[in-house]
Amino acid sequence: MISASNVSLQYGKRVLFDEVNVNFTPGNCYGIIGANGAGKTTFMKILSGEIDPTKGRVNILPGMRMSALKQNHFEYNEFTVLDTVMMGNKRLFQIIKEKDAIYAKPDFNDEDGIKASELEAEFAEMNGWNADSEAAEMLTNMGIMPAMHTRLVKDLTGKEKVKTLLAQALFGNPDILLLDEPTNDLDVETISWLENFLADFTNTVIVISHDRHFLDAVCTNICDIDFGKLSIYTGNYSFWYHMSQLQLKQRSDQNKKIEDKRLELQEFVRRFSANASKSSQATSRKKLLEKLTVDEIPASTRKYPGIIFRQEREAGDQLLLIENLNKTNADGAVFKDVNINVRKGDKIAFISKNQLAVSSLFSVLADEDTDFKGTFTFGTTIYKAYLPNDNHKYFQNADLNLIDWLRQFSKDKDETYIRGFLGKMLFSGEEVLKKCNVLSGGEKVRCMTSRMMLLNPNFLILDEPTNHLDLESIIAYNDALKDYAGTILFTSHDHQLMQTVANRIIELTPKGIIDKVCTYDEYLENPAIKEQREKMYK
Repeated sequence: MISASNVSLQYGKRVLFDEVNVNFTPGNCYGIIGANGAGKTTFMKILSGEIDPTKGRVNILPGMRMSALKQNHFEYNEFTVLDTVMMGNKRLFQIIKEKDAIYAKPDFNDEDGIKASELEAEFAEMNGWNADSEAAEMLTNMGIMPAMHTRLVKDLTGKEKVKTLLAQALFGNPDILLLDEPTNDLDVETISWLENFLADFTNTVIVISHDRHFLDAVCTNICDIDFGKLSIYTGNYSFWYHMSQLQLKQRSDQNKKIEDKRLELQEFVRRFSANASKSSQATSRKKLLEKLTVDEIPASTRKYPGIIFRQEREAGDQLLLIENLNKTNADGAVFKDVNINVRKGDKIAFISKNQLAVSSLFSVLADEDTDFKGTFTFGTTIYKAYLPNDNHKYFQNADLNLIDWLRQFSKDKDETYIRGFLGKMLFSGEEVLKKCNVLSGGEKVRCMTSRMMLLNPNFLILDEPTNHLDLESIIAYNDALKDYAGTILFTSHDHQLMQTVANRIIELTPKGIIDKVCTYDEYLENPAIKEQREKMYK
C-alpha cells in the first residue's frame, strides 16, 4: 500500500495541494484527473519521491517495490532493449550483474563462492531464471520483435522507445505501478494489450491519462484534483463524469431556489417597508433574508471551451472524389491506390499503422503538399478548413499577438469580433495579447480551432485534433464534432472520439485501402475485417 499523509505543496503564494490524505490499496487502479495545471504529474512525482512536498509525507509499506514509467526517452540509449526492460527491476538486474562479475573473476575463491550462493538464492526467489523470457515476451506482445531485443535503445524509433520504457515499468510484477500518460504514441493494438494487462494486474496502479476509453477500461477509482484538493471516487471515468455533472446540476438548482427566494423577499421588503400596515411583515422578511446564505459552488479549475463549427452554406451533392492517389518518399510508398468517394453526411475516421500516411494524405487534400500522383476533386460548394498535426508554420511570425494572429484569417477585422472567437477557446483578458512564440502545444491547437470556427466551413480535415488538449477540451471537441452538420475527415488516437463521431472507417495499408461503413469498434472487432487487415499488411 502507498499513502499520502497531510501532503501540501506550495510554490510561492500558490498552493497546489493542501493537506491531502489518501490511501492507494492493492487490487485497484486509480486514474488521476484534473485540469491542465491542476498538478496531476506533480502529485505523481511526489508519490515517486522525485519531488518533496512542502509538508506531509508519502508512506510505502516496507518491502514494496515501486515502478514508474520513465519520461526521458534518451536515458537508456547505450543499453540494449532487453537490458533496459530488465532494469525495471533494479535489484534483480543488480544481482545479475554482480553474479556475472563474480563468475568472471580469474581468482574465484571461497568467499566469492559464498557470495555467489547468496546471490543465486535471492535470484531464484525473485524468479530470476524466467526474467529473460518474461521481458522478451512482454516486448514481443508490444510489437518489439525478438530480432530487435539485442539492439541499442538509441537505434529505435520514437514509438519503439515508448514501448520499451513501458515494458520496463511493467516488468517484474511491481507492487506499486505509476504510469503518466502510458498510451501516448501507442498504436491501438498495444493499447488494447495494455488494457488487458492492467485488468489482470493484482497490485496497485496509479495512472494519468487523457484517453477516456482507456480510463474506463482500466480504472476502479478516479482521483479528482480540483479546488486544491484530491478526492477519490469509486468507478471508472464515465461514471465519475456523469455523477459530477449531476452533482453540479443539483447544487446549481438548489442555489437557484435559494436565490429566487432571496429576490422575492428583497422585492417584498422594497415594496412594503414604508407601508405601516405591512411594516411588521417587511421586518420579519428582512430578518429572514439576512439568514439566507447561498451555498456557492466553488470555482472549479475546469474550463470547457465553446467549440461550435457552423457552415456558412450547406454543401451540395458533390463533395470529394479521390482517384488513384499515390505518394512516395525516399523510403518508398507513403500511401497507394487511394480511391474514395466522400458522400454527404460522411464523418470518416482514417487509420493506418503508418501514421505518416494519414498525415500526408490530409496534407495533399488541404493543398499543402503537391508532390503526389493521381487526382482529387472537391465539389464547387465545398469550403474546407484544415487542422494539421504539425502547425508550426502557422505561428512563425513571433511578433504577432493572438488578436493580430487570428485577424489574418478573418474578413471582419473588428477586435471585439476576434476576441469572441478567442474567448470561446478560453483566451480571455490579457491572454489575447500573448505572443505566438510563447504558446504551448495545447494553446496552439486552441488557436487553430478558433481559426476554423471563424471560417464557417462545411468540410473539416482534422489531423489529431485532441493532441495536447486536456480532458475538458477533448470532451468539448468530441461534442462539437458529433453535432457538426458538415463532412469530416479525421484521425485521432482518442478511442472514444473515433467511436462516437465516425460513421465510416478507412484504413491506409501498404496494398491500398480498406473502406467500411461502420463504427470504429465494429471495424476493430469484426473477424472478417481483421482477416482482411492481416492480408493487406503481409
